[in-house]
Amino acid sequence: MIDDDAYARLVEATSAPYRAAGRFAWRFARGKLRRDPVFRHLLENGLIPDGARVLDLGSGQGLLAALLATAGRPRLAAYRGIELMAPDVARARLALGPDCGVEAGDIRSVEFGVVDAVVILDVLHYMDAAAQDDVLRRVRRSLAGGGVLLLRVGDAAAGLPFRVSNWVDRTVALARGHGATLFHCRSVAQWRAALEALDFSVQTEPMSRGTPFANVLLCARHSPPAGH
Repeated sequence: MIDDDAYARLVEATSAPYRAAGRFAWRFARGKLRRDPVFRHLLENGLIPDGARVLDLGSGQGLLAALLATAGRPRLAAYRGIELMAPDVARARLALGPDCGVEAGDIRSVEFGVVDAVVILDVLHYMDAAAQDDVLRRVRRSLAGGGVLLLRVGDAAAGLPFRVSNWVDRTVALARGHGATLFHCRSVAQWRAALEALDFSVQTEPMSRGTPFANVLLCARHSPPAGH
């Protein structure tokens, strides 16, 4: 576990390079790492193994890569972030350097390759159900040698907290110039069923501590076939 003071120092060190990408990038990095519990949870609980090849789908401005690099653990064999929004890709490269691993692309069509860990945080609800299922199938293939998918979603069965999450997402989408956005959401039970149909074993963890949201982290593991 990381004590609060140590994590606060880590957040400051991680967000500092984003000053080079402008005030918005720095303030967003600092606020997101401070207030969103998922980043600290991933770091403290060792959910990404040492030596992993990591694929970060919908990576934004590369906060996960920045945090892991600053913390010095886990040590990754490779990091690749795929982000649809060009301004976020530009901010990542300005802050972290042109070789930071964040690239422009649409996760509905880009090739994933072979990896050990896939991270998808608050992304899949922006695409329709058929595209969600296709992304999950392709993730499953990318983890054919075994590995872990770390998927955070909003629980559509959570009542008021989910409605708050949805409202915030719509507000942010409008503020960032995306216009009216149609979300495609599922309950945690439905997400679990979709993953188990792909032969993942799934554990869930509430992931909205300190916020009014209904976020849940699904840790989905795929074991390689016997003899591999």
